[in-house]
Amino acid sequence: MIPVREVDDQAALTLETTGDGVAWLVFDRPDSKVNLLTSGVIRRLDELLASIEEDVAAQRIRGLVVMSGKPGTFIAGADVNEIASIINEQDGYEAAREGQRVFGRIENLPVPTVAAIDGFCVGAGTELTLACGRRIASDRDSTRIGLPEIRLGILPGFGGTTRLPRLVGLSAALPIILSGQPVSASKARRIGLVEEVLHPSLLRERARSIALEGGRGPKRARKLLSRLVDETSPGRALALSRARSGVMKETRGNYPAPLLALQTIRRSSGVPLDHAFEIEARALGRLIVTEVSKNLIHVFRLMEGAKKTGLEGAQPRPVQRAAVLGAGVMGGGIAQLLAYNDVAVRLKDINRDAITSGLKHARGIFDRSVRKGRMSSRDAARKMDSIAPALDYSGFGNTDLVIEAIVERLDVKKSVLREVESMVGEDTIVTSNTSSLSISAMQSALERPANFCGMHFFNPVHRMPLVEVIRGEATADATIATVHALVRRLGKTPVIMNDGPGFLVNRVLSPYLNEAGYLLEEGASVEAIDNAMLDFGMPMGPLRLLDEVGLDIARHAADVMHEALGKRLRPSSALASLAGADLLGRKGGKGFYAYDGDGDRGVNPEIYARLAPAVPEERTEIPDETIRTRCVMAMVNEAARILEDRIVASPGDIDLAMITGTGFPPFRGGLLCYADSVGLDDIADRLDEMARLVGPRFATAPLIRQYAIEGRGFYA
Repeated sequence: MIPVREVDDQAALTLETTGDGVAWLVFDRPDSKVNLLTSGVIRRLDELLASIEEDVAAQRIRGLVVMSGKPGTFIAGADVNEIASIINEQDGYEAAREGQRVFGRIENLPVPTVAAIDGFCVGAGTELTLACGRRIASDRDSTRIGLPEIRLGILPGFGGTTRLPRLVGLSAALPIILSGQPVSASKARRIGLVEEVLHPSLLRERARSIALEGGRGPKRARKLLSRLVDETSPGRALALSRARSGVMKETRGNYPAPLLALQTIRRSSGVPLDHAFEIEARALGRLIVTEVSKNLIHVFRLMEGAKKTGLEGAQPRPVQRAAVLGAGVMGGGIAQLLAYNDVAVRLKDINRDAITSGLKHARGIFDRSVRKGRMSSRDAARKMDSIAPALDYSGFGNTDLVIEAIVERLDVKKSVLREVESMVGEDTIVTSNTSSLSISAMQSALERPANFCGMHFFNPVHRMPLVEVIRGEATADATIATVHALVRRLGKTPVIMNDGPGFLVNRVLSPYLNEAGYLLEEGASVEAIDNAMLDFGMPMGPLRLLDEVGLDIARHAADVMHEALGKRLRPSSALASLAGADLLGRKGGKGFYAYDGDGDRGVNPEIYARLAPAVPEERTEIPDETIRTRCVMAMVNEAARILEDRIVASPGDIDLAMITGTGFPPFRGGLLCYADSVGLDDIADRLDEMARLVGPRFATAPLIRQYAIEGRGFYA
């Protein structure tokens, strides 16, 4: 639980009326970087609106401006802790109705109301602006406007689900509500969410002018297709149907919030506003008490917790210049990520062709960002120019941090790292992107081991959120703090851990992937195994994942884990039979599945013959529940052993890493949160049964046995 700091709600919101008759409602939460709409702030807003209504009636107020006293941030939504505390459907409904009532007072004021949005504006903050008659925004990069409630398993319940489609149209509103992704100020203007985008220095004066001039803002000219969707019954029905199909394809129905949001939008379309608000509030009440919502809030708290290192007194060093050793796909991806976030980077390799390939890979990522409108071609070119290719160590003496991403051989890495250390400054931090080799073993080859740690990115680097930050035996706290701060600057999620075989994610995945191989041996089909895990909520099945990783890389990792952890991770005969074969997975055109230039062509028709005699020719139907139980319990058991080995400090570290590194379904709250929901006594019984039926690799981890006896979970 993240502690809630006591805040003076009276001081968080102030009202001032200037001589020209403009009232300024200013949110400025004391001793906080962000403004939150807590229940106390809502009550304070209600009190001030009563005062505003009196002054309007007395003609002392001609217009109202709502703004933030914090430059670069508007309102960061409601208080998540308050959302989490609601466990009764009626309480959720009443909270929504109260928020709707208070915001309705703004909407019903008989004077112009203007929201001047400068910076991040999401959730209840956006819903408040929707109650205003007009909205303008600053052109800061940090100005983002959205409704992320869906990511907490709920829907916008203070009027957002109702007002947004009526303001911008269904076609523009659905992506904002269903994805939870905020939009930039420029896009907000294009869709009619705000009417003007200005430099921050002009925002206040323009808001004042609008408040005094009154009237409606300019009406957005919508394209014909948008009008057909937004303004006709068949168009709306088709849009909602397609949106539902998209939600089901993406979530398999595991997330109730987007489905209920669509139903709410459909039912509230065209009805009087208060009736629509009633429908919306009832939907919020239903969602806010669901297990999915509580699990997603748990994940949100884990993400917030990852922003801190827990290392008291350890100050990060600034990183302005970096170097990447190894210009393969991984090295090129890391260099691109650094450059994208304005870190000048040298990309070194001993092979000129490799550097060319790495630069091409980085440029391709920038080009895709330009095509998708995420950055201008000028910015992309400027950032790309900050990647300097190098065949030697020139310039390394001025680097703040080095990331090694060369071949996965301990002897080669030790040699190269010793060489690098001699070329950089005494304070330069050196890291390794290894996925399986010991950080402490590499550290032993260095003169300054305190400056060395692991920094394990996942492929593709620009899309995968997780970076494992691995502490070796001699790593200094300042080194960990510096790498942690850089990972956050890069927009990634850092999870700090101690050195150990496979670190965290690969160690948990090893028995999971291996179990898929054992299921193949017993006759389960490729489709049955992968579909069972897709239905569980995984973004892809284990055999598809092996194809994506590369079967050659997966075989190497499996051998490393077997050597380190013993016979419980002995590779299954099915997977071992692929050693030396020409099946490489997606990158080679075939693995468990077949691929071509147009993408996936389905299960590789040769796969069972290629796996013979390790697997039977005839497929055997194994129940989906058996597949899921064996695959998931293998992960839970290994995760418990990771806690026993003190690789990480808490079960939350495992859950966060598995969600951000493997896509473990967030709606289940994480691997160990899910185990707690099942019950560790039940988990222990299942493991005991599987150990009897399929082998000792399922021997129950001592920590699970202990917790089951104590009647507790991983989260005590």
